[in-house]
Amino acid sequence: MNYNERLSGNEAIAFAMKQIDPDVMAAFPITPSTEIPQYFAQYVANGEVNTEFVPVESEHSSMSACIGAEAAGARAITATSSAGLALMYEMMYVAASCRLPITLACVNRALSGPININNDHSDSMGIRDAGWIQIYAENNQEAYDNFLQAMPIGESPEVRLPVMICQDGFITSHALENIVLLDTDSVKQFVGEYHPEHYLLKKANPLAVGPYDLGCHYMEHKVQQAEAMKHAKARILEVAKQFEALTGRKYGLFEEYQMEDAEVAVLLIGSSAGTAKAAVDQLRKAGVKAGLIKIRVFRPFPAEELAQALAHVKVLAILDKAESFSANGGPLFSEVRGALYDLKHRPRTVGYVYGLGGRDITPEHFKDIYARLTDIANGGELGPVYTHLGQRG
Repeated sequence: MNYNERLSGNEAIAFAMKQIDPDVMAAFPITPSTEIPQYFAQYVANGEVNTEFVPVESEHSSMSACIGAEAAGARAITATSSAGLALMYEMMYVAASCRLPITLACVNRALSGPININNDHSDSMGIRDAGWIQIYAENNQEAYDNFLQAMPIGESPEVRLPVMICQDGFITSHALENIVLLDTDSVKQFVGEYHPEHYLLKKANPLAVGPYDLGCHYMEHKVQQAEAMKHAKARILEVAKQFEALTGRKYGLFEEYQMEDAEVAVLLIGSSAGTAKAAVDQLRKAGVKAGLIKIRVFRPFPAEELAQALAHVKVLAILDKAESFSANGGPLFSEVRGALYDLKHRPRTVGYVYGLGGRDITPEHFKDIYARLTDIANGGELGPVYTHLGQRG
């Protein structure tokens, strides 16, 4: 049964955690994700969940505690942002390489320095190649829905990878929105119980977790991780289909908005998609064939699917809310451009880095981007491929 509620993104994530009732939560506070363990700790104190809450001295320790719990056979969760995610860096790789399906709520925030508490994607993009599945939300509803889908994805035997559920700090994490919640019984049935095949506390067939791996075995284990990430794509779509049957809400690897006949398009991640959609609607009324693709799943990267969706587009702008300091654009730009390479007729592409440290982007910014794309589509010069949007001179 569905029912309506008004929650912030952080409250929505914490409520999803409460409904799942995991075995262990280990967390250390950091803005803007602090509210998630704060709300959840209250559920623990009130006896509303059976979870063992582990207050630790750092984010490195919180991920270490989650690794220990998952290795022992428990279902473990945590939440963090920005420098907290960076402090977990070493242990993020350990979690993935040990094939431990921990679920992490990442409330995206700019990564120092200079110190900044506002939103961009530099934290999760900085850890994008650690072996974690990464799923991003545009709004509070998607944050809640994505978290409910995380465990059926990561815990699947053909995947067994940790999952990072990302939402934009303050923009969604602290803003109230009307969202639709599932009843707890439906959540428990959908998520299911965790039944690991092998774990430290299993009496039969004892094993080691995370042993020293020499050159004679290391590469084989990395290939297994790579294959698991390939399997994750199909599993994400399978879980999304099950979720749609339960809720009526449809999810894929990305969302296509007004793309059927689009000649010019923008591709991005996160809450800025809502602003872009408003611009697309206005441009459509003016006769511009504008479209939008919003990436939901960044890892595994949907390269083939994106190429198919963009094959008919004349000009594409790829927007990154993070710098890669490659002197050649942001991380999303590089991967999308690479995905288009084998198309016989591929769109011309330009890349923008925008919104760093919480810098606003407006419908007027998007209209300017679409105007440039339209000019290029009509024979104008491509101009600089890699630019920054919205910065002062």
